[in-house]
Amino acid sequence: MDTRYVGIAELTQVPSVAVVIDVMRAFTVTAWAFARGAERIVLAESLDEALALKARHPDWVAIKDGPPAPGFDMVNSPGMLRSMDLSGRKVVQKTTAGTVGALAVKDASLVLCAGFVVAEATALLLRSRAREAVTFVVTGEDGRAEEDLACAQYIALRAAGGAPAGAAEQAAPFLHRAATSRAAEELVTGVRAGVHPDDVALCLERDRFPFAIVASRDAGVMTLRACEVPAAATEDD
Repeated sequence: MDTRYVGIAELTQVPSVAVVIDVMRAFTVTAWAFARGAERIVLAESLDEALALKARHPDWVAIKDGPPAPGFDMVNSPGMLRSMDLSGRKVVQKTTAGTVGALAVKDASLVLCAGFVVAEATALLLRSRAREAVTFVVTGEDGRAEEDLACAQYIALRAAGGAPAGAAEQAAPFLHRAATSRAAEELVTGVRAGVHPDDVALCLERDRFPFAIVASRDAGVMTLRACEVPAAATEDD
């Protein structure tokens, strides 16, 4: 599998297959939303669009980065979201990096959104497209976010093959890079707003969920859905 790693600004052409990475915290939050029962997630291009969608659909759950704000139901925190019941609900999400990256590759033939929590399931889907070039979009810090690059490289490694039983040993150095990243430090020290004390730990839970997150155009908006990949369930290793 031919892979390349780019920042959002480096996307000069539409890739065939794109994997958009935002470990801390957009797509960890997305995964938790699906785990808590969300039916689908719509990505908004701006805060105003998110609020407009919420106004048209009052039963939707609106999520944003940073501190709480009027009109939004939740901030971009897996630690806070994990206690919500989202059964059958639709979610609209707007973040600084992750949603921007996904929207930047909306015309790709396959778009996956990922973090460590869905790494193996994402890798398994990529294996079925092994003959295609894969572009990993590193969304944080203009393409330099260590946690996102580490996750992208780990998923690429897993997509190249390997039994689930060996995943823990392979993952260790990549998880360490993420745990010692600038983003992790900012979350722990309170530089970023809207943070739960468990956020970093939750973002570093490898293969917490047995599904991949697939993005597609739906009625003019970018929509995320969980795609179950049963074989992604890993052994205790």
